[in-house]
Amino acid sequence: MAYSIVQVDAFTAQPFAGNPAAVCVLERAAEERWMQAVAREMNLSETAFLHPEDGGYRLRWFTPAVEVALCGHATLASAHVLWEDGRLPPERMARFLTQSGELTAARRDDWIEMDFPAKPVEPAAAPPELLEALGLPAAMFVGKNVFDYLVEVESEETLRRLVPDHSRLRRLPVRGVIVTARAAEPRFDFVSRFFAPGAGVDEDPVTGSAHTALAPYWAAKLEREELTGYQASARGGIVRVAARGARVMLAGQAVTVMRAQLIV
Repeated sequence: MAYSIVQVDAFTAQPFAGNPAAVCVLERAAEERWMQAVAREMNLSETAFLHPEDGGYRLRWFTPAVEVALCGHATLASAHVLWEDGRLPPERMARFLTQSGELTAARRDDWIEMDFPAKPVEPAAAPPELLEALGLPAAMFVGKNVFDYLVEVESEETLRRLVPDHSRLRRLPVRGVIVTARAAEPRFDFVSRFFAPGAGVDEDPVTGSAHTALAPYWAAKLEREELTGYQASARGGIVRVAARGARVMLAGQAVTVMRAQLIV
């Protein structure tokens, strides 16, 4: 049997930028081992699998190495595919049932806005290996949430120049490490990078789930609920965020770059 699989660049309006995700829409639930094998074959930071369930779609995300509990860019890509393929009419909200609860996505002109749970960080002592692996003598702030460490550095220049030791980061008992700074460019409020070698992704191009921590962090610091972030990876991508208490609104754009048939 052949399955359609679509590759979407998320958090960008330009092909070959943002974060690529593969999206596989199925008629029914698939075996976990098969989904992990497909994700390894696609070799992208995430592959999304979804099928109809309870009036919405059950959604699961896999890196080439593991299943993850929350992923923003592959959720954005999944909603984009549902509307583009006519599985949902343009005016209908996409509703996803996930390990992180119910997530929704709605079209807002050329943008897609997603409603995610906030994952704020609490101040945390930085283990010596964290700053050493990042090549930092010190940090302005270190925090931790259920998924990741968050490290604020002094400038965007410092953030862009980081060359982490991924083998050392891989040993930390977290999904990944978010590094962030105030943006140097006026059209952005903050910049970030995200490293998750322990999950099979040395540097993720644009990480929606990291912004569930970045949004409340920078909203409190800048005293504004609505902000625009830029993830300064080699591909780069823009994420609009709005901190809403226990929820975070994440908005981005998406473009389809490839359609294929998975013949297995």
